[in-house]
Amino acid sequence: MSTNATSTLIPGVRPLAVYTDMEDIDHASGVALLEQHGYEVRYLGTQDSDVIAAESTGAEALLVGYAQVTAEVMDAIPGLKLIALLSMGFDNVDLDAARERGIWVTNLPGIATEEVASHALALALASTRELSYFAERVAAGDWNSRPDSAVFRLSQQRLGLVGLGRIGTKLGEMASRVFGEVIGYDPFLPDTAETRALLSDAGIRRTTLEEVLAESAVLSLHVPLSEDTHHLINAETLASMRPGSYLVNVSRGQLVDNEALREAIDSGHLRGAALDVLDVEPAPADHPLMGHPRILVTPHVGFLSEHTLAEYIRVQAQNVLSLAANGTPDTPLFVLEPAG
Repeated sequence: MSTNATSTLIPGVRPLAVYTDMEDIDHASGVALLEQHGYEVRYLGTQDSDVIAAESTGAEALLVGYAQVTAEVMDAIPGLKLIALLSMGFDNVDLDAARERGIWVTNLPGIATEEVASHALALALASTRELSYFAERVAAGDWNSRPDSAVFRLSQQRLGLVGLGRIGTKLGEMASRVFGEVIGYDPFLPDTAETRALLSDAGIRRTTLEEVLAESAVLSLHVPLSEDTHHLINAETLASMRPGSYLVNVSRGQLVDNEALREAIDSGHLRGAALDVLDVEPAPADHPLMGHPRILVTPHVGFLSEHTLAEYIRVQAQNVLSLAANGTPDTPLFVLEPAG
């Protein structure tokens, strides 16, 4: 990984890199890295597409948090070479439009695998062990209340995974020491000897979506958001889930039909849900999945650790420098053919 960005920079001309939105993440180290290698750096602090388009004229690189980058935004920034994202997810960028315009898009694969898998396991344990219920009762001075249904012995239960990429597989590896069995489904993962060995080593039995839904005490989602996975968890799939089971989602909020999940929990078909992501963040008070006693929500912090905060910012900025130095970034979502 090179940081010699001077090889393709024009002497005396400072290329512009624009941060759109970083929310509560300190990006100062990324700014310092870029400035050290000759970049002018601008921070907009907005997800507003019109502001981004207007204030990024002349930028070679957009460093993006959660802002949507549409074809219109790209067209408003002639000379844009790179859209560098701050997560593994990439549903906030029109990838086809970027590819058509010869703009690289990078994400951050693998940096927070351990953290997100750990968070998913923590949500599964908190839900099945009824931690929210007991903490609330103790805070009210009640040490004797019990939930209205029995608490699972996890060694007698199955954890089901939908998605067997880095995070799903890591969770399976962790959870195989806690749950009686870990089963998983992934329509995109190739069935090769290498894959079978990887899943076997992680303690995961690969099976059908139907079995994962029907047999899992806890169902955990680990797929990216796409047209095919939007509302993957809906009234039909929820009805197929094992009665009294739990749903965990640390991937994308739009994977879940909010109203259908609320109804499944209110009816008693599902025991509860634990979610680190919602379709709207921050969620309004009247969101159907907020404030429910059987739904545990955390504020999209599955990635969070001292390590990931530093690496997210470093690798995002490094992609800008590597493109300038080598003609390709380090973690591209697709490969562009050389010009000419």
